[in-house]
Amino acid sequence: MAKQVLITGGAGFIGSHLADELLAAGYAVRVLDNLSEQVHGRDKIRPDYLDPEVELLVGDVRDMNMLRKCLCGVDAVFHFAAMVGVGQSMYQVRDYVDVNETGTAALLQKLTTNPVERLIVASSMSIYGEGLYLAPDGRLVEDACREGEALRQGRWECCDRDGAPLVPMPTPESKRPCLASVYALSKYAQERMCHMVGSSYGIQTVGLRFFNVYGTRQALSNPYTGVLAIFASRLLNGKSPMIFEDGRQRRDFVHVADVARACRLALEKPDAAGKVFNIGSGNSYSVRDLAEGLGAVLGSSLEPEITGKCRVGDIRHCFADTSLARNVLGFKPQVELSDGLAELSDWLAGQQAVDKFDDMAKELSGRGLTI
Repeated sequence: MAKQVLITGGAGFIGSHLADELLAAGYAVRVLDNLSEQVHGRDKIRPDYLDPEVELLVGDVRDMNMLRKCLCGVDAVFHFAAMVGVGQSMYQVRDYVDVNETGTAALLQKLTTNPVERLIVASSMSIYGEGLYLAPDGRLVEDACREGEALRQGRWECCDRDGAPLVPMPTPESKRPCLASVYALSKYAQERMCHMVGSSYGIQTVGLRFFNVYGTRQALSNPYTGVLAIFASRLLNGKSPMIFEDGRQRRDFVHVADVARACRLALEKPDAAGKVFNIGSGNSYSVRDLAEGLGAVLGSSLEPEITGKCRVGDIRHCFADTSLARNVLGFKPQVELSDGLAELSDWLAGQQAVDKFDDMAKELSGRGLTI
């Protein structure tokens, strides 16, 4: 009999790709999702891309009765249910804490009486704040930060006390957290709560810190989603991608198919239990290069527009050291960025998007959350 897996938030971008990965590997998949309007639109109908073999239960992760139903007969849980967005979390504070932290607490409460073999929780690169840096004297810097006055003057890079630029380095899981947004705080709380309760109740628990995931099925009308989806929404509406700061900030972009495979490995590898892993490509790309690359594959002549503004909670550079995932999970990304962008372009050709970037920018600016 196939093992039964529950994915909370599994009708979304990453969760639906994970469902495909698990079905192909012979698992039975159940999904709990509230079909949030911000992600799925007003109709709240089952997404066409969700495999018909997936059992979908529509409900809220904070609903204890729904959780009891969802956990019946389940062997393992992937906990993906969360509100996502650094900027939005800074003004919808209660919502983010309620969904991300209270929702996780509700799930864990149920697991104390309905234990499963393994719990895998989706964490985030955002918990690191700035990534790891190298100082001119060869010292590794874990607590780099940027001051408001420097940002107001357009000095975007992290520097040491003498004003010398720090060099960004791959960030390992051992770097201590530096929580720069309510979203980051809530993801760290999710991660730690799962490990605490899992350890206490004999549930093998794995944390996965996702970096910038991209690919098909991402919500194009959600201005707080991944940056490539936001750029795509602009381009599909004949508008230039808008880039904060100077566009030279560097991120790790990893294809959703690679992420789904990493999730399955986290379920299957015995040595993963009790650990936390970076899930990224191990490469870094500037945000401007990504915008230009996406425009090229879409055949757009629109140039990115540099805003020269910074959002409160944003960081300068962060990209993954993936050696732990490689050594323990056997995870090695397989999708090259050029191939991933080409696939994304093909999918975008059949999509429609409502561009809400200007509304988001106005909201943040009106609340003093841009510098």
